Amino acid sequence: MSLLTRRAVMAASTGLFLARATATQGLEIRRTAPAEPFALGVASGDPSTDGFVLWTRLSAGGAPLDAPAVPVAYEIAEDEAFRRIVRRGRRAASPALGHALHVEVSGLRPGRTYWYRFHALGAVSPVGRTATAPEHAERARIAVSSCQHFELGWFAAYRDMVAAQPDLIVQLGDYIYENSYAQFPKVRAFDAPEPVDLDGYRRRHATYKSDADLREAHRLAPWVVTWDDHEVENDYADLANLKGLDPAVFARRRAAAYQAYFEHLPVRPSLWARPDRPRLYRRLAWGNLISLPVLDGRQYRSAQACNPPGQSGNRPRRDCPALAAPDRTMLGAAQEAWLDQTLKAERSRWTLLAQQTVVAPIETLEGVMSDQWDGYAAARDRLMRGLTGPSVRNAVVLSGDIHAFMVNDLRTGRPDAPPVATELVTSCLAASHAPKARYGEVRARNADVRFADIERSGYTLIEATPQKLDVDLRAVSDQADAEGVTQSLARFAIEDRRPGAQA
Repeated sequence: MSLLTRRAVMAASTGLFLARATATQGLEIRRTAPAEPFALGVASGDPSTDGFVLWTRLSAGGAPLDAPAVPVAYEIAEDEAFRRIVRRGRRAASPALGHALHVEVSGLRPGRTYWYRFHALGAVSPVGRTATAPEHAERARIAVSSCQHFELGWFAAYRDMVAAQPDLIVQLGDYIYENSYAQFPKVRAFDAPEPVDLDGYRRRHATYKSDADLREAHRLAPWVVTWDDHEVENDYADLANLKGLDPAVFARRRAAAYQAYFEHLPVRPSLWARPDRPRLYRRLAWGNLISLPVLDGRQYRSAQACNPPGQSGNRPRRDCPALAAPDRTMLGAAQEAWLDQTLKAERSRWTLLAQQTVVAPIETLEGVMSDQWDGYAAARDRLMRGLTGPSVRNAVVLSGDIHAFMVNDLRTGRPDAPPVATELVTSCLAASHAPKARYGEVRARNADVRFADIERSGYTLIEATPQKLDVDLRAVSDQADAEGVTQSLARFAIEDRRPGAQA
């Protein structure tokens, strides 16, 4: 990145830096309570053995709050009635962060359920439920979601997810969509044009939080999140963008989108120590049962191969030698080094790698897709070497992005070599489905694709024990039906030390 571009990114991110500097000021402010200051809900995320992060954002019934810094009190209890309160505190919700509040909590007991709530402007928030991670675990239930387009479907699958009472909800990106699709029927509409600045992205996130099923899923389970492309712009790669805009111009849009993402999700503020380069890659764990490295496959990647300089775009490729260039990266050098060290230190029974795009080689009817790991073949080889290291007992990759369910074998070396890991691709929770013209014969053309469904929306539910992972691909009956019912589409098991899913 050039010096000019770095300066542009820093300048575009100054607001987030200043927000931290002012976030503890203004506690003396008192304001008349607006209508529903907690209309955007509450959330928790990134549980550790002694804590988690809590989130809310004050608003006026979902609209921006016209106020200076507002004092917010929080309470954490061991019971839903708040008779056994174990933690109280006060923080300021600053207008520089859109009156969002993040509280990183530590010092709690491991492996316990906790309830929390906020007080501000004379109102009390909904009561949220969360948990600390256990030190040792014999069981874990993890729900995996991806790709939720507000206009193209209702989020009814979250009702089924909440009923399953997962220990964690892992969201693999495309939490919001910046764009609208004129060619698809809509069940509801965005209330603003495509966002390009901070106000626009704030409004888009607030629109998403108007969905009651999404708010309820946030309220009742801790989330682990990472982003993909639509949180900023479709198919962007670092500062390469669809329109080929000058990097300094696109840097301002990206920084605005990143800040709005932070303001609306339970992300630890300590991950955002550098406002010009917020860090989302990190590792979580659920006892000694589950290791959950979480990757950021957008912020640091090389532009998709064989595009004009500075221009992004996911395109089918056949004759593009750059696809195999050894210097191409999906994760960037620093994240690759971090992941390599993380995998070398693994001690858990299951390593679930949470990331965005399909890892398995996929030959479509049109060629390989340049935005997936097929477009970064050398980087994929490096990833697979890490996943097959001696410290990794069972490697499972969690993927999303393509709006289809898939279960794939992952191999190294020869195509007829035994599988060394399994990839679980979760479908869109609600969005357009993978095009038949591209993926209609995906199983026939790819021996490593054990299962594929390109017509259903839903999520993936994983039940982990030391002996196996039970995988349930759960599909909603009709994403255009607000009362759609979610049921099992297919089930698989992944056994300890036996790579590859068994139907």
